[in-house]
Amino acid sequence: MTEIRTPRLLLRRWTDDDLVPMAEINADPEVMRWIGDGSVRDLETTAENIERWEDEWDDEGFGLFAVELLGSGELIGFTGLSVPYFLPEAAHEVEIGWRLGRPFWGQGYASEAAHASLEFALQDRGLGRVISISRVGNEASENVMRKLGMKLERETVHPEFGHALNIHAIDLTEYQA
Repeated sequence: MTEIRTPRLLLRRWTDDDLVPMAEINADPEVMRWIGDGSVRDLETTAENIERWEDEWDDEGFGLFAVELLGSGELIGFTGLSVPYFLPEAAHEVEIGWRLGRPFWGQGYASEAAHASLEFALQDRGLGRVISISRVGNEASENVMRKLGMKLERETVHPEFGHALNIHAIDLTEYQA
């Protein structure tokens, strides 16, 4: 079982106990406003998402980690690596992404977890490059990307929803942990 500990967080594979807290995160309109078409997700959709994320671990050897607070064991969201199949022009890449519950915003958790995920990508999976995709205007996510050392590579358009997306990238041979 793949686990990563940071000073405040545990990044780990998903368990059945994660379904309800992740569904609560996905049900928050503020959390979801920059994701896909901005709609919230219910318990059933969250269960399907977690199943897909776990399948990606089995198929690709990487995936999205459940992120919990070390002190309390509380699930605060996810971070990790995935293939961005929703964007055909980038479906040959590996994307780093994150989604945290609103009570955990602004405390550095996304950056802490994402740094650990980049180290995992480079050291454990031997990836040479990682991208991150954000909807134009999502300053909070783009701030995390800058903290990771990612650079804006190009703008594109979401193929299904038509909104502008920014693609950031980092060459992991230049990554400074």
